[in-house]
Amino acid sequence: MASTKVLEEKKQIVAEISDKVKNSESVILFQYQGLTVDELSDLRRQLRDAKAEVKVYKNTLLKRALDDLKIDLDGFLEGPNAILFGENLLEPIKVIADFAKSHDKLSIRVGVISGDVADLTTINEYANIPSYEGLLTMLAGGMIQYVRDLSIGLNLYAESLEK
Repeated sequence: MASTKVLEEKKQIVAEISDKVKNSESVILFQYQGLTVDELSDLRRQLRDAKAEVKVYKNTLLKRALDDLKIDLDGFLEGPNAILFGENLLEPIKVIADFAKSHDKLSIRVGVISGDVADLTTINEYANIPSYEGLLTMLAGGMIQYVRDLSIGLNLYAESLEK
């Protein structure tokens, strides 16, 4: 039988996982088997810049934490998994999706986005959304078209008055 000290440590880990899942906008479960230490360090560095972190927990502890939160990922909790916790919604998803494209050893399995379970298709849809700055640029480009059309119309009207 496990000692009370070991059980207490496991309870703390389960509570830590639960807190991280609750406080994260994006949670991604992925397999990393076959990645080198340098590749994994590079991924962690990129995710740290996107205000996210990668942790590796025992699947049994992860399952207990997810069960407490009533999130069902039972079919995905087999084999070596890592879990990404992101403060932001899109940036960590974009980073890990881009990393997975260039590293075939990394495979995204499932995610929890804003509290809802998301499959690989949904995660890829989120990864293809332009960044906030890109969306602002698209908005500005769309708005400048109306200003340009107005200036051309005013110029043509001014020229017709001069004749």
